[in-house]
Amino acid sequence: MLGSTLLLALREIRRHIMRSILTTLGIIIGVAAVVTMVTVGNGVTASVQDEISSLGASNFIIFPVRTTRGTVRPFDETDIRAVEQQIAGVKIAAGGVGASATAFYNGQDWDTRIEGGTNPLLEAQTISIGEGRAFSKDEEEAGKSVCLIGLKVRDAIFPRGASPVGERMRLGDVSCQVIGVMEERGQGGGQDDDDVVYMPLKTVQRRFRGNDNIDYFVVKYDAAYAAASIQNAMVDLLRERRLLQGDEPNDFNIIDTAQINQALGAVTGALTAMVAMIASISLLVGGIGIMNIMLVSVTERTREIGIRLAIGALAREVRLQFLTEAVVLCALGGLVGIGLAFVASIGLAAAIDVPFVFDPVINIVSFVFAAGMGIVFGYYPARRASKLDPIDALRHE
Repeated sequence: MLGSTLLLALREIRRHIMRSILTTLGIIIGVAAVVTMVTVGNGVTASVQDEISSLGASNFIIFPVRTTRGTVRPFDETDIRAVEQQIAGVKIAAGGVGASATAFYNGQDWDTRIEGGTNPLLEAQTISIGEGRAFSKDEEEAGKSVCLIGLKVRDAIFPRGASPVGERMRLGDVSCQVIGVMEERGQGGGQDDDDVVYMPLKTVQRRFRGNDNIDYFVVKYDAAYAAASIQNAMVDLLRERRLLQGDEPNDFNIIDTAQINQALGAVTGALTAMVAMIASISLLVGGIGIMNIMLVSVTERTREIGIRLAIGALAREVRLQFLTEAVVLCALGGLVGIGLAFVASIGLAAAIDVPFVFDPVINIVSFVFAAGMGIVFGYYPARRASKLDPIDALRHE
């Protein structure tokens, strides 16, 4: 019974193919819009989370800020060691400094960012070495002129296909030996983490900065500890070390990367849901179009309905036929919409440079919802067809 009804529904759709396409256009656009928005939204969320993750998971980043007196008090190594040794839950505390210079090699030059740090800083920020090695203990303590370069720096000044490890390059007036190439990291914290050169902390302090100041330090904490407790303990300790009185504001900021990740994920998720809800309005419009065309179909086929009822067809069989036609129309529209969304999502993700994140759940839910629209908006026309009086229907011209 159901198979025969389905075949009849497909036959009617094929007989009026152009009308069927125009009827399902609202469903197609609605499904395509919802799936595309959710897919691209998931890509944006993943991109943002990747950027935050490049700063390290379960990390605090502490940096000095300008006070009301108009000065910025930098940190020093003793502050970092105090945090590492006196606060429970701290696994790594490592400082860093920044500078900028032009990198030169074999007649090629490239303006880049220099970061001074140690192996613990690389570990805290989950920086991996793709080729070569990290700093040795002797290189860190002596402040030797060695460096790790990002992929963008490598591609900018070194010959394509040649390994830069072991070569000497120049950063401004400072010559350094390349000992490693970092793996791809992408954007992070508003800057390109592949366009960077890492050198030992003491090297950058002496050769580029001329002092022992620390621009910032990163604290990696044990996720088993409460982040808020660790942060409060750091605030108390740093205020004490920096001789801040009770009513004086902090002259430093603490950023929790885990909280940023959660907050940004919640914001992008809410925006994606809102846009998807707006886009789903077209599904409602499409459903109304389905109801409208099914009512027209009932009117056009009144005589056919009368003949079927006259020769013994049951009212529920007529109702099932028209309901099946509505569901098939909506289901086909949903399938076409999902296909268009797949193509559109890939194109939009590439255009705004975010990853394409395929979500099977939203695709299945959209298809089921589209088919359900056929039941909701097709029931009234189907019921109207089943309630026709056979004699009146046969008289219809």
